[in-house]
Amino acid sequence: MRIWKTLDGAAIAAFALAAALAPAQAQSYPNRAITLVIPFAPGGSTTIVGRGIADKMSELLGEKIVVDNRPGAGGTVGTKAVAKSEPDGYTLVLGYTGTLAIGPSLYKNVGYDPRKDFAPIGLIGNAPNSLVVHPSFPAKTIAELIAYAKANPGAVNFGSAGAGTVSHITGEYFAASAGIKLVHIPYKGTGPALTDLLGGHIPMAFAPIPASHPNVSAGKLRALAVTSTTRSSLMPDVPTIAESVLPGFDASLYYGLAAPAGTPRPIIDRLNKALRDALASDEVRKQLTQDGTEITPGTPEDYAAFIDKDEKKWSQLVKASGVEQE
Repeated sequence: MRIWKTLDGAAIAAFALAAALAPAQAQSYPNRAITLVIPFAPGGSTTIVGRGIADKMSELLGEKIVVDNRPGAGGTVGTKAVAKSEPDGYTLVLGYTGTLAIGPSLYKNVGYDPRKDFAPIGLIGNAPNSLVVHPSFPAKTIAELIAYAKANPGAVNFGSAGAGTVSHITGEYFAASAGIKLVHIPYKGTGPALTDLLGGHIPMAFAPIPASHPNVSAGKLRALAVTSTTRSSLMPDVPTIAESVLPGFDASLYYGLAAPAGTPRPIIDRLNKALRDALASDEVRKQLTQDGTEITPGTPEDYAAFIDKDEKKWSQLVKASGVEQE
């Protein structure tokens, strides 16, 4: 009994010491560069959003936030790496619908639990996907696209940011809802998919508005629809899929910041404040709004609740699509 009492006392002492050190850690945090893992290839919407946030938060925190693009398996490779990293506040991840809501249901062994393995910092915002086509594609509207696909079953390809990404599942969701057959062409990120679309190698793609908008504005691509239930302020003339032919269709994308589970709460609070201050700044608001992102700041608890809700929604869509990855 004395041995167990001694061990209990030691454990209590260690816990008390850790609790006492946490505020001190937060006061000195950060004292070196922070790594923000963006789990996709450069050039996509996640990089656009992540770099804008990282630059402003670097300024506010007084330490550099270094962006590290780590693509692979629909963003789950980089996300898993952060889940397993040291919970000291120096390795963060750009949370995304594809990695925290889709990946856990899509992959048999994703390697992390979106609810248990992360300490949410806060939401950044949301943006709908866009359905964009090469100018040579004959369909000018969603209705024409569906009619064309029905007349040419299995002959229409669509590109995505990779197997299991939001753009992939959105395409499967759209095809199932419209009763058509589309052939999925996966890429290693939105950037490479749009490059092939611009070159005419694929006829269409689902891509986040921040990434597709510049090419649509330049006339290099044609936007047939957006995937949210309301039109995008960046593309007010482009209809939603829901209003066009498929009522209730909704596939919006959400971004946030998260750290590994176990990161001290004072550090999470410091990062949340820096994130919210960054989102309130004129330069970040202007940049994200111009890229079609609706800013939705909140508390760590708000983001935790959202992750739970979003995962439940997308897991149902993944199951309905019949798509599963090893």
